[in-house]
Amino acid sequence: MDVWSILGDIVILLGASLIVGGVFSRFGQSPIVGYLIAGMALGGPGSINAVRSEAEIEAVAELGVALLLFSLGLEFSIKRLKELGAKPLLGGAVQVVLTILLASIGARLFGLQVREAIAFGAMVALSSTAVVLRILGERGEIEMPHGRNSLGVLLTQDLAVVPLALLMTILGGDGNPGEVAWNVTKLLVMATGLIIGLFILNKVATFALGTLTLRRNRELTVILAVVMGLGAAWASHAVGISPALGAFVAGMLLGSSAFATQIRADVSPLQVVLLTLFFGAAGMVADPIWIFKNWHIVGMVVLALTIGKLIIVWIIFRAFGQLTRVAAATSLCLAQVGEFAFVLGSIGRISGVVSKDTYALVVSAAIVSFFLSAFLVPLAPAFGGWMQKLMGSSVDTKSDATKSSDPPDVVIIGFGPAGQNAARALLDRGIRVTVLELSQDGVRKAQQLGFHAELGDATQSEVLAHARLNQCKAVVVTVPHHKSGLTILEHVRDHAPHVHVIVRSRYERHVEGMYAAGAHVVSGDEQEVGESLAKHLCEWLDRQSIPSPGTAPGAATA
Repeated sequence: MDVWSILGDIVILLGASLIVGGVFSRFGQSPIVGYLIAGMALGGPGSINAVRSEAEIEAVAELGVALLLFSLGLEFSIKRLKELGAKPLLGGAVQVVLTILLASIGARLFGLQVREAIAFGAMVALSSTAVVLRILGERGEIEMPHGRNSLGVLLTQDLAVVPLALLMTILGGDGNPGEVAWNVTKLLVMATGLIIGLFILNKVATFALGTLTLRRNRELTVILAVVMGLGAAWASHAVGISPALGAFVAGMLLGSSAFATQIRADVSPLQVVLLTLFFGAAGMVADPIWIFKNWHIVGMVVLALTIGKLIIVWIIFRAFGQLTRVAAATSLCLAQVGEFAFVLGSIGRISGVVSKDTYALVVSAAIVSFFLSAFLVPLAPAFGGWMQKLMGSSVDTKSDATKSSDPPDVVIIGFGPAGQNAARALLDRGIRVTVLELSQDGVRKAQQLGFHAELGDATQSEVLAHARLNQCKAVVVTVPHHKSGLTILEHVRDHAPHVHVIVRSRYERHVEGMYAAGAHVVSGDEQEVGESLAKHLCEWLDRQSIPSPGTAPGAATA
């Protein structure tokens, strides 16, 4: 097929995605559902066959997932990845193993042979990086606890793609143990060489660009992004590693450079286009006629997988000491079959371990799961609160300090750098302070300063009641996430309408909304930075004796 035919099919698919996705967005739903429906209607089995370049579009669409991981790598540099902590990454590894085990047992009970049952478990073990991170990013929830958990698990799952692909080949009976060991060693060597090569290329490129002016050479940062992002995806695919994983490593390496912000902005439009193609291509894989004829089987499998993965993730993060609300929200985000089911299923078909019917079932379940996720992932925070009440955890907090008998004078919600700076001004005033923080590190720091600290999610009204908020005199809300801060502010006004409320707003555009919700004082990060810059600039100008415009030259030194 010539390039113009492929281009025509891409335009048709994007145009249909624009219209159908726009309709869903107009009614408050995720446009991802519209993209999937557009793909199902235009191409693949059971469609009108308006798009015939399915294979070519799928190949292009894979770059969308790679660019999504590349952009996340820019956000989550190596330092930022460490800040995620070991729990999400370890939780992802445990989740993959448990899901494969339980799904394999279930498939075996329904008549699949041992090898095919294990292959089925491997295909459904991973969640959808493209769906989950796209929705969390749209809603601004990646920085929230359940968003960070989801990101850590999804990154671990991407790491698992390579060994799972190798497992599918082994299950097909290709190769003796010696050949398998050699293939594993070869992959590890190639992966190490790829990372070293990307590291060297990143250092050389950033050093070269560091001698130039970014404003006058914008095209060079675009070229750097293409070479690092798409080049890493191509190189990873060439050595048998997940392209998305290679792109993520490239993004992490660039994330510590001065060009990260600009590159993120430059690749964003291309990422949107390719991700839209990905969801359209995913819709083309499904056969709506087959799904309709076997709706009861597909529905049962989707229901079992959704509930099963939800329970597995919830149990894992509760065992790691996470709050009920956070664990439940994380589990709902990850309770779907991911896009790598298509990749692993194709490998299984080629190696002969996966039958045609099993492949069709998994693909159909993945498509239906995509549809459900577009509705379920946005409900994750509300689902977490509902589960907390259902489990009887009216107050889901753990206090490492003895509850003080007297009520607090000031409650500080959030004990990051902003909360710590606010608290230090109260150290020598003899004021009773209670700190509410969602991380153990924040609680520990507050206790080291001599404050009473409790581990709890302040977006839950029960937690605020437990902290005796209605008896305090002032509340300081320092959480950076806008939606969380607004929710906390609304609960504060409901519980204690008399208290003086000081709120931090990360962006200036949210300040008026905070005032409207009942804050007495809103401290905007951008305003504070601007005032600080202006102050230092004026002080420097005074020291330099630079006259203002229109002032006589001698007036400044008079």
